[in-house]
Amino acid sequence: MKRILLTITIAALVGLASLAAQQPPQGARYTPAAGAKDKKAVLFNWAWYMGMLRGPQEIEAVVSLEHKATGTLQINGQNCVASAYRVSTNYPNTGQRVQYMCKLPNGQEVKNVEVVSGQYAWDEDMPGAELVPGKGHATPKPAALRERLIRLWAGPQGGLKAANMAGDKTTVAEVAGKLTVSYPIPGAPGAIATATLDSKNMPERVEVKDGTTVAEFTYGNYQDWNNPLNKIDAFYAGKIVEKKNGVTVRDLTTVETETGNLYVIMPVPASVKKSWSVQSN
Repeated sequence: MKRILLTITIAALVGLASLAAQQPPQGARYTPAAGAKDKKAVLFNWAWYMGMLRGPQEIEAVVSLEHKATGTLQINGQNCVASAYRVSTNYPNTGQRVQYMCKLPNGQEVKNVEVVSGQYAWDEDMPGAELVPGKGHATPKPAALRERLIRLWAGPQGGLKAANMAGDKTTVAEVAGKLTVSYPIPGAPGAIATATLDSKNMPERVEVKDGTTVAEFTYGNYQDWNNPLNKIDAFYAGKIVEKKNGVTVRDLTTVETETGNLYVIMPVPASVKKSWSVQSN
């Protein structure tokens, strides 16, 4: 047990170190002028209002997110009412696992685990399928890669991180009295996101154009959804609606989050890597 805990602690520290390396050089603590609308100020305020800045120097150092919700998903063109919905996200290593169980109008129960890790996407019949030989099955889903990367990097936290990573490719504008931030989606060349910020500099809408596909994410009711014993003034959207070309595909209400940098990983099963290699040749 001690060895496992030590491994987890070291891996978590490595993740933090990787994230810190992405930060600009730190001098005196930065405080934007009141009403500032330049890119540095807008991105800082986005992170500040959401509670993503950590430490005396206020460095954006959120490594992971756990998110539980209720609501509906679109499965094969039908609304599926979720009895369980959980998202585990690792930002430094670009990974996300979405576990859900829902029921279709005819009473049929649907259960799935959707995963993206780096440039791989697959489904699991159980979390961590095939990582232990003989346990579970992983099904490669190359066609879902861009959609899953977009979902990760269009999130309230992921959007800020992607905008910071993009550097000069990120632009800030004011449209109809609201600040917008445009940035490329990491890992999905050509996909461009535009986040519209509310009066507190938190995203209320993120639109991603990817060829002929338009994904739209709307966010609202920001609160600290962490467990009552772990409130840290880190806010997340309580209402999340995702649309694809105008059709609602996910309508979620947050139940609980964990923003305290838990250790979250998505190792790629060997069968998925092998399948990916064959398909790419």
